[in-house]
Amino acid sequence: MGTPPIEEQEFLGGVKVVQIEDLRIARGLSRRPHSACPHVRLVYDEKERRVWCKDCESDIEGFDAFRLLVERSHAHQKDLIERMAKVEEAEAAALLSLAARAIDKIWRTRKSTPCCPHCRQALLPEDFKEGRPITMSADLARAQRDKMRRATTPPKD
Repeated sequence: MGTPPIEEQEFLGGVKVVQIEDLRIARGLSRRPHSACPHVRLVYDEKERRVWCKDCESDIEGFDAFRLLVERSHAHQKDLIERMAKVEEAEAAALLSLAARAIDKIWRTRKSTPCCPHCRQALLPEDFKEGRPITMSADLARAQRDKMRRATTPPKD
């Protein structure tokens, strides 16, 4: 395996200010100690068939480069899963808001009233005047609807 590319400096012309970093690089030393570099900026050199870190300019073994890529991939996948959960939660909240807005819009017309999509009974504002409408668990309501659908749907042969 080759060493990192070294850009040699021309000091014969009389450089008045010598940069310590340039001398370190010219002697093959890196800008950072090897142990402190997390190897975030990997370079895949197809011509030299090697992987090296752009920060510390040290060669990275193939297995270590692959491990770093896999770790990053897993981290990105975890972030995407978390984002998807947040989006689904936001969509569920938006669904409730849209449903409430739709029912409110129908009630404000005062010419019609919303109906229960399940039993087709009218939902009148008077039904909720007490401020404490009759409620039930949403999970229980969905289970009851599924049970009724299965009972009314003929079995598939």
